[in-house]
Amino acid sequence: MAFDQKKLEREFFRRLNGVVEPAVRRGIGSPGCLPAGLILLESTGFKSGQKRRTPLVAARILDHVVVSTVRGDKSFWVKNLQKKPGTKYWRGGKEQSAKAFVIMPGKQYRSPKSLPDSLRKLTDLLAPLTEKGFAFAVLAPTA
Repeated sequence: MAFDQKKLEREFFRRLNGVVEPAVRRGIGSPGCLPAGLILLESTGFKSGQKRRTPLVAARILDHVVVSTVRGDKSFWVKNLQKKPGTKYWRGGKEQSAKAFVIMPGKQYRSPKSLPDSLRKLTDLLAPLTEKGFAFAVLAPTA
């Protein structure tokens, strides 16, 4: 019987998210007085069209939220947001609508003109890290 590391990794994160998701959705660990904490991101599967929820560590910057992963080419939430940037997330127990700007391995980076200058400077600094496998998403409020 062959060992399937990808399947094991996928199952590990699925089980972990199943435990963490309800707490994060209620606002436990959300960025508040501290700029960093946990959010629950909802993306739409790029193949299935199904809603997917993923607890993520996030940083609140102005009225935007920045999330990242070191598993840039393996994280489905990154691929989902790249193909379908309209999304929502829960922070502090409240649902927020957003549009995602994704910076990921293999995708040509262009500084997003729609972001505030401070966030554009931050994305300029983060973009080279995609060569090391990182991926980032800036969630811009839409409502």
